[in-house]
Amino acid sequence: MTHGHSPGIRIVDTAYHRNGMCGAPFQVVLFEDIDDENTRKVGILFEEKYHCAVLDVAKLARGEIAFGVNSYRGDRFESVLRSALHSHR
Repeated sequence: MTHGHSPGIRIVDTAYHRNGMCGAPFQVVLFEDIDDENTRKVGILFEEKYHCAVLDVAKLARGEIAFGVNSYRGDRFESVLRSALHSHR
């Protein structure tokens, strides 16, 4: 379920991670959030729908990982990130 409009993003890079031999594989999307904050973010998307995490790269570099400090709504970014993955291949 998404809320609001789809955010404007610009893809910087993508990568597939198999996550070891038994882990759930995932895609990583490095992108510019060109709508709200105009910051670089990383999205982590697992194959299962609704399994998406988004974090601000600069905040990660400063060690800021707390909920409410470096947390973004995966449901807001998921559809645009998944679409971008398909077109970026």
